[in-house]
Parts: sequence; C-alpha cells; structure tokens
Amino acid sequence: MTEINGGDPARTIATLWGTRQLPRRGPKHTLTSEQVIAAAVRLADGDQDLATLSMRRVAESLGVGTMSLYTYIASREELLEAMLDKVYGEAVRELGEPGEQDWADGLREVARVNWDLCLRHPWVLQVFTGRPPLGPQSIAKYERELAVVEGLGLTDVEMDSVLTLVHDHVQGVARRRVEADRAVRRTGMDDEQWWAKAGPSLAEVFDPERFPLAARVGQAAGEAHNAAHNPEHAYEFGLARLLEGVAALVKTR
Repeated sequence: MTEINGGDPARTIATLWGTRQLPRRGPKHTLTSEQVIAAAVRLADGDQDLATLSMRRVAESLGVGTMSLYTYIASREELLEAMLDKVYGEAVRELGEPGEQDWADGLREVARVNWDLCLRHPWVLQVFTGRPPLGPQSIAKYERELAVVEGLGLTDVEMDSVLTLVHDHVQGVARRRVEADRAVRRTGMDDEQWWAKAGPSLAEVFDPERFPLAARVGQAAGEAHNAAHNPEHAYEFGLARLLEGVAALVKTR
C-alpha cells in the first residue's frame, strides 16, 4: 500500500483544482500538470503496480528531465493523489446525473462503476488515503453517489456510512480479483493448473475425517466455482447481502 495525503495540503489542493501557479523564473514550461498526471496514469495502468512508478520514469516517458517534473507536481505523493482524482472523473461520467431508479438499483450502479474502475486501474487499490481526497472529481463522485441514498430518511452520517460499506466491499473483493490475476501472471498457471499440481500433494497429508467441514464445504465451493475462490460470485453475493441490510435499515424510518 502507498499512503498519500502526507504533503502540503494547501499546495496539493491548488494542484488538484488547477489554481497552482507555475514558477515564472527558470526554463520555459513545455508541459502542463495535466499532461504529467495523464502520463503517470498510463504508466501505472501498463504496470498495474505503483511500486515501479517514479518521478524519473514519468519524466522519461515525457522526454524531460526529472527535476523539471517537480515544476508541475511537487512530489510523488501529490502525483498519486492527482492520478486518483483523474480516474475518479471516469466514475463521475459513468454515474451521470441521478436518474429515476430506486436506491437499490442506484447502489448497484455505484458498486458496478467502482468495481469496473478498480479492474481498469488496479493500482488504485494500492493507494491508501488516510484522509479524504479533496480533488474536484473526488468530491463530484461523492456528490453523485450520495444522491442515490438521499431522501430515504437516513441521517447524513448513515448516508456516508452506506457508501463506505459499498466501497469497502467492492475494493476488498476487487483486490482479491487483482491479486488472483497477478498470481496467474507471476506463476504462469491458472487455478486449474495450480490445483492439478497441488491437489495430489494435499491429498497425501489431508485427513477429511479430521476436518470434515473444510472437506465438505471446500469441495462444494471448488466444484461450484471451478476454483478455490470466485471474485465475481463474492462480489454479487456480498452486494446482495449488503443491500438487504440497507433495506432493513430504511424500513425502520
């Protein structure tokens, strides 16, 4: 995980909202902050990992010196926060304006848009925001999502908590999906191939009479998913239970 929000908040907000003034002295500016952010997103999407993303690599991709990049973005942390805000803009466009759907369909749409975002830009799952992102797209996304649960009789804190619940579920399952995909790339084996190698060795040491529940349930789940874990099933199953819980809360109002 990479933590952000550690830099100068006033400077970061100025960068995110496009009000930061570039230095007037020194070499002529050949780029914009938006170009730097877009280049960083492209690199992170290609690597699907933030560990390899550096200011130097971003500068090289743009054909400029590393030090000149700090003219536009003051730090790697600030760059990550700007990248996050940029891709949140995609969610804002996909969510669109509040429609006529009921709150449950609205939350399903919120979940789907965030799920797609995580799979399209898996590096966002590696960004830990200890404090709320304060960019224009981040706030616009929050506004659109809140509109889904507006008018249900929930308190403002409960509205925020419902969205947090949806986000936590989506990000948790998406993280497992991304990790599973990464394991396939790293090992060169899909789940079926991996079990073909692991199964015989496990059978030699596993006693189903000692672990009857693990044997029965594990076999049933494995046969149902053709794998030890099915992220798509976990996503749908968990979201359905989550919506049932929200429905129970709404009925009390």
